Amino acid sequence: MTESTLSADEVARFLRDNPQFFEAHAELLASITVPHPHGGRAISLHERQLEVLREKVRAHELRLAELLRIGQENDAITEKLQRWTRQLLLAPDAAQLPDIVLDGLRTVFSVPRVAMRLWGLREAWLDLECAQPVPVDVITFTNGMTQPFCGPNTGSRAAAWLPEGGADTRSIALLPLRKGIDPQAFGLIVLGSADPDRFTAAMGTTFLERIGETASAALSRLAE
Repeated sequence: MTESTLSADEVARFLRDNPQFFEAHAELLASITVPHPHGGRAISLHERQLEVLREKVRAHELRLAELLRIGQENDAITEKLQRWTRQLLLAPDAAQLPDIVLDGLRTVFSVPRVAMRLWGLREAWLDLECAQPVPVDVITFTNGMTQPFCGPNTGSRAAAWLPEGGADTRSIALLPLRKGIDPQAFGLIVLGSADPDRFTAAMGTTFLERIGETASAALSRLAE
């Protein structure tokens, strides 16, 4: 007679395909023991099943807590965006818009260092501080941006617009300003932080895009 040995996979497959097995051999459930997942004494199969269920519940609770945290953060950012948008809509004079944009980024969104340059403005707004000359290569770079840039400050010429020339700025975000879907930009917002992890290439840019779109809509009143 040839003795055959079942593999672990075959045993598992048999039990999965024959759920009535333990009904016919109920005494096995009480007699089989397995190692405790955290070491120590052996435990019954029933106890191990309960432990597995507890671990799944803990994992679900942690996931739910994380989703709630993300939801609360998103709600807070949405509320800030709405408050900032309201300030822009209530501006009585278009000349105040650049200051409202920058002040809102500092105070509402808690960005420590901000700067902005606008070009292609109407003649009435050419004396604004944000209308200072911008190098052609920066304009070309901005025109080519399809979404905000986030990452380390590697000496970008735009980062030099920040307070103190951006000397202590470790991470930056660049937000192009456009009229609707116009491929040509008319401005660039620079956000900076001394924290190298404040703006990173791996971060999501959805809310930064909303900020750029809102600022673009407001400031487009100044552009030709």
